[in-house]
Amino acid sequence: MYAMLQTIEAFIDEKGNLRILESIKLPKKRRVIITILNEEPAEDAVNLALLSEAALATDWLRPEEDEAWSQLAQLPSL
Repeated sequence: MYAMLQTIEAFIDEKGNLRILESIKLPKKRRVIITILNEEPAEDAVNLALLSEAALATDWLRPEEDEAWSQLAQLPSL
């Protein structure tokens, strides 16, 4: 069985928060690899993510989302 990889574009804002540029649906458990690029994001990408945040919050703030991400609380902090 071959693993299907999915690439998601995101950026780290001025406060150090990871901001995903699109809404994604994830299974309950998955491993992820984050690659930090040595370049700043394009200004329009930052603005698009900030404009999308309010619309995406409707999805993010559902009980199903909390349940799906609950295993992250069990990870040791870095």
